[in-house]
Amino acid sequence: MSSYTVQPLSSISLPFYPHSLSAVQTHQQSTKPVYKHSLQPIVSTSPPKPITQSFSQASWVESLRFCTRSNLFLEAVSVYIEMILSGVSPDYSAFPIVLKAVTGLQDLNLGKQIHAHVIKYGYGSSSVTIANTLVNFYGRCAELHDVYKMFDRITERDLVSWNSLISALCRFEEWECALEVFRFMLAENLEPSSFTLVSLALACSKLHKREGLRLGKQVHGYSFRKGHWRTFTNNSLMTMYANLGRLDDAKSLFDLFEGRDLVSWNTIISSFSQNDRFMEALIFLRLMFLEGIKPDGFTFASVLPACSYLEMLVSGKEIHAYALRNGNLIENSFVGSALVDMYCNCGEVESGRQVFDGLLEKKIGIWNAMIAGYAQNEHDEKAVMLFLEMEAVAGLCPNATTMASVVPACVRCEAFSKKEGLHGLVIKRGLDRDRYVQNALMDMYSRMGNMEISKTIFKSMELRDIVSWNTMITGYVSSGCYDDALLLLREMQQADEGNNIHDDKKQVHFKPNSITLMTVLPGCASLSALGKGKEIHAYAIRNSLASEVTVGSALVDMYAKCGCLNLSRRVFDQMPVRNVITWNVIIMAYGMHGNGKEALELFKDMVAEGNSSGEVKPTDVTFIAIFAACSHSGMVDEGLHLFHRMKNDHGIDPGPDHYACVVDLLGRAGQVEQAYELINIMPSGFDKVGAWSSLLGACRNHQNIKIGEIVAQNLLQLQPNVASHYVLLSNMYSSVRLWDKAMDVRRKMSEMGVKKEPGYSWIEHGDEIHKFLAGDLSHPQSERLHDFLETLSERMKKEGYVPDTSCVLHNVDKKEKETLLCGHSEKLGIAFGILNTPPGTTIRVAKNLRVCNDCHAATKFISKLVDREIVLRDVRRFHHFKNGTCSCGDYW
Repeated sequence: MSSYTVQPLSSISLPFYPHSLSAVQTHQQSTKPVYKHSLQPIVSTSPPKPITQSFSQASWVESLRFCTRSNLFLEAVSVYIEMILSGVSPDYSAFPIVLKAVTGLQDLNLGKQIHAHVIKYGYGSSSVTIANTLVNFYGRCAELHDVYKMFDRITERDLVSWNSLISALCRFEEWECALEVFRFMLAENLEPSSFTLVSLALACSKLHKREGLRLGKQVHGYSFRKGHWRTFTNNSLMTMYANLGRLDDAKSLFDLFEGRDLVSWNTIISSFSQNDRFMEALIFLRLMFLEGIKPDGFTFASVLPACSYLEMLVSGKEIHAYALRNGNLIENSFVGSALVDMYCNCGEVESGRQVFDGLLEKKIGIWNAMIAGYAQNEHDEKAVMLFLEMEAVAGLCPNATTMASVVPACVRCEAFSKKEGLHGLVIKRGLDRDRYVQNALMDMYSRMGNMEISKTIFKSMELRDIVSWNTMITGYVSSGCYDDALLLLREMQQADEGNNIHDDKKQVHFKPNSITLMTVLPGCASLSALGKGKEIHAYAIRNSLASEVTVGSALVDMYAKCGCLNLSRRVFDQMPVRNVITWNVIIMAYGMHGNGKEALELFKDMVAEGNSSGEVKPTDVTFIAIFAACSHSGMVDEGLHLFHRMKNDHGIDPGPDHYACVVDLLGRAGQVEQAYELINIMPSGFDKVGAWSSLLGACRNHQNIKIGEIVAQNLLQLQPNVASHYVLLSNMYSSVRLWDKAMDVRRKMSEMGVKKEPGYSWIEHGDEIHKFLAGDLSHPQSERLHDFLETLSERMKKEGYVPDTSCVLHNVDKKEKETLLCGHSEKLGIAFGILNTPPGTTIRVAKNLRVCNDCHAATKFISKLVDREIVLRDVRRFHHFKNGTCSCGDYW
């Protein structure tokens, strides 16, 4: 090697040498297979011993060429060795062939030995063809600096030299460098070929969208001007446009050029499928057949996800039948995985399992598809068992996709108790830094109620995607941490706006999508955060998300629970598509606001629409909503009629929740005895807790001590540690001044360690939610609020207000009871609203418990005195106070 002298042209390695070379090198070393071949017999210092002289040099070269073209790479290397040992020296035509075989073997050491032979036999600087082949070899088998070094040694570079370097840079994902090399090539007055343009189109497709599209159009324009209309060039341009989000441009290009081959059709079909334009993917599959192009495994692996997403089971089965008739397709692992996924997504899990069992060779992809299919259909135990079988029987090591699928199944599977052990397995397998696995683990911990660990995983993520943010927001909402959910949404938006700080090739956008909105809107609803809810609604409109049925349904619910029934109905009326959830939400909304007649009309509209279209039919939740609406509006006869007809008219058997609702309907109307009789005839095996609880509340409201004590006895037998049962019983005794019995109940609570949930109220002001506890002095404005309420109380008394001290559950003097009443949380919230909002502004306050009698009476007076509309939401319903009256008509 010492005799080899390099006289390169101007070196171009420094100007565009990649800054991330070490990372690329590490990746290359870890992913390329290693083959151990050796040319030791022919690199000896002693001269070779001839074996035979029967083959001419041309015959040896032809034999080499045949083996390499047949992908018999090991055989090609053996032929080369025999040629050397026979005394025939390789020439300029032999080296490119054997180097191609070594490249196919991905054997770096063997290739270096061949390179030594190139130099030894005097072709180190004389043959540009051999040099180009070496550039290609190092680009596929070595590290990037080896490619640069080899390229710089070429004294007379031709177009193939530059193409080989550009191709190698693309292989190492050095997209900007590939384009920079192209500029150097133009400076050498070389005209790009179709092969050059293919690499350039690939490089452009991987850039940031705006820059990639700008340069990609230039590549396309050059191709058009120079007449590079070869099929593979057009295919690469179609792929480029699709990857840059310009699918219609890709389609236009596809329509324009002739000579479309299988790759052309696969490119456009896969582009449609990957961009969620599934129906077009299926249409083009049909056109492909009509044009006489026979699909391959890649075609079906691309189009089956369209059948899966659209739940077009019949079309999926047709593709399956075609694959069965063409045996080589059904054994394609990608087709098999896509079929399993399609069947499972269409709910045909057993059919998916039949496909799985029918495959002779099961690669990890097909195992992952089946495990994911079981998990998404909540066949959790089967998913876990198949996961164990994959490791124990098939001997396959789970990858990130496996773990991301099996973790949710393990979380839901009751038989799998040691759920935290999954996290240990993930770490043991070295998968704890994978984004998809991290998302699954965050979901697991949030479902277990351990949001702190979810938060730790989230904060440790190097790169988050939209699923990461949505998982955390969902976890917060499910855990009742609504403030945290809204704060995270704001952080998510800020992070997306500053996303340009990320390196382009690692850039992941997390702009809130429909899942984000449908997840966070219930948080706004729970907090009565109307202002934030309106911001989200505006965002949904700007980003064309408001028309999606999931987002629309969540908006209907949010406005209703924030006290804006008119806005809720407006969103409902504007929705282009409504599903059963949408109808249930709007019926429940009218019920919560005490508009039972309107709720019943909506129920009839829903039934009529279902009868005409067959798409929307009442569910068990629908009847819970309509019974609640009838209960809050005193529509006893209507509710009972629906209850008795729900089985015959709608095919729905009354369940425990329906009985509880009807008990509430009867009890609220004062028909306590009839409600008690209904509970006694409930089917055996039904959970009666809800019904007993509803009846105990009715006994308290109507002061029916006799039945109330029977109810309490049954209720405390079933749930001895639930505080609300004791509180209702104590309230019932206090309402009839049975102080001793009330105190006995409170004493028993204390002895059993049962603690009452503290009553609190909250109100949105600006970007904050202000929370108030009864008698709490921690709020910055507490002193001002209490002074205001005391003054207001005196004004109210002059207007005829009499404090209802029966709401005070302590045997203290009247004056002290009145003072305690002023400190009730809902009054503090109302006072805060009055003092901190402009005159005439509607005040919206929410409470976690039922509003007490005194606060209800007082708020009527307050609304008249301050000339404000006050909307108060308690745990059961809404009260709209205006001009001294309440929308409930005192029926609550």
